[in-house]
Amino acid sequence: MEIWDVYDKDRKLTGKQMRRGDAFEQGDFHLVIHVCLFNQQGEMLIQQRQPDKDDWQNMWDLTVGGSALAGETSQQAAEREVEEEIGLVLNLQKLRPSVTVNFEYGFDDYYVIETDVDLPKLPLPTEEVSQVKWAAKEDIFHLISEGQFIPYHESLISLLFDTRHMIGAHKN
Repeated sequence: MEIWDVYDKDRKLTGKQMRRGDAFEQGDFHLVIHVCLFNQQGEMLIQQRQPDKDDWQNMWDLTVGGSALAGETSQQAAEREVEEEIGLVLNLQKLRPSVTVNFEYGFDDYYVIETDVDLPKLPLPTEEVSQVKWAAKEDIFHLISEGQFIPYHESLISLLFDTRHMIGAHKN
């Protein structure tokens, strides 16, 4: 059973913890991460979830995502999830999230990284991921429209593709 740290609305640790699946109390939030890996051709590595997952079975998704466990920083959670889901070891300790999206029960940090990944060398399938592939933005939009990809807002997908080479909201 996963145990999460509880944050307040200002993203400060409250000292409380909760179990995955427990109801959130008023003013309690948790931390989620996503890691989006891109190749030099501008394609995102996407994963297909295993059929026995609790949510979104067999659906395509961003490279990696999950909740931070109690005691983990955002970077530590991102590193752990990448290794657990696709078997890749990354060092994200010097990175800040490219984008943070607030949602009803928490904060979702998105790490956008360009890196070479040799797909045949990934130890797939894993417990969570059945397969991965590279996809252009239009391919992801098509999968979303066909009901085969988790239904993210297209504007979020566009933002992730657009921020591959920049930090913040301004062009360098």
